[in-house]
Amino acid sequence: MKQKIIAYFKDESGQTSTEYILLVAVAAAIVIKFKGAITKQLMGDDGTGGILGDVMGGVSKNIQSDLLQ
Repeated sequence: MKQKIIAYFKDESGQTSTEYILLVAVAAAIVIKFKGAITKQLMGDDGTGGILGDVMGGVSKNIQSDLLQ
C-alpha cells in the first residue's frame, strides 16, 4: 500500500492540464480585477468614446468615403 501511495505522488501525468487550468484561472482573476479600468479605457468615461469609439468612428468615416466614391 505504501508503494502505491508513493507511486501516486510521483505520477506527473496530469500535471500539464493542471498547470493550464491554473494559468486560465489567474488570467480570469486579472481580467475581473481590472474590469473597471479596462472598460474605462475601451469605452471612455461616458461610454461613448475611448479606444473603441475612435476605432468605430474611423471605420464609419472610411465606409462613408467609400460609398461616396
